[in-house]
Amino acid sequence: MGWFAVKFVSAFLLPPLDLLLLGSVGLLMLRPRPRLGKGLIATALALLYLLSTAVVADRLLGALETRPALPAAPTDNVGAIVVLGAGTYFGAPEYGGDTVNRLALERLRYAARLYRSTGKPILVTGGNPAGGTPEGLLMKRALEDDFRVPVRWTETAARDTDENARFSYRILKQAGIRRIYLVTHAWHMPRAARAFEKAGFDVVPAPTGFTTRGRTGALDFLPRAKDLLKSYYALHEAIGLAWYALK
Repeated sequence: MGWFAVKFVSAFLLPPLDLLLLGSVGLLMLRPRPRLGKGLIATALALLYLLSTAVVADRLLGALETRPALPAAPTDNVGAIVVLGAGTYFGAPEYGGDTVNRLALERLRYAARLYRSTGKPILVTGGNPAGGTPEGLLMKRALEDDFRVPVRWTETAARDTDENARFSYRILKQAGIRRIYLVTHAWHMPRAARAFEKAGFDVVPAPTGFTTRGRTGALDFLPRAKDLLKSYYALHEAIGLAWYALK
């Protein structure tokens, strides 16, 4: 299944589209099956509320964050740092063109810190399935220009996590490197580590962007768009893990 087909199908399984479809089916059923129709509408609204609250969204993401953070001064016998792309900020007016998005920037910031503590060479990986400049080139530019950290290898063809792993392995195999620090978000790490281990790597997880919070307050029970986005990420990863298991 191609990149566009995967994205298209997954959109129907993720909020908000899945909830809109569920509610729409409920509306269509109101006349022939009123009890069923009302039940579907109520379920769609209840799920929309729950997935839009911090108390639910943070717990969904937190359940995926099973890999602990690296110690401040890691000492593992590792050959390289591999950083996964996370998306593009297209046509950024303040940068004069395409650059990395905020999620990718979080990963790059941590990769720069890891480089300074270990001195290990960096590989960045990411293509351009949505068009524009390949993410790998944008990540290299950000690391070198903004963080003053060199990038040794740049992979620019991968369209998803599975291809990130396979194409990175081809590059690093030539350098005799199998054991790597893998940098991605903590909630993405379970799926990413599985893909990279399947490709042949010995993975030392180097997650960043953990879901952290203070005391639970009244605002955590209010529906907010930013929390629905967190739930989207969590469900996206859960579906991805299920898909990998089926493959």
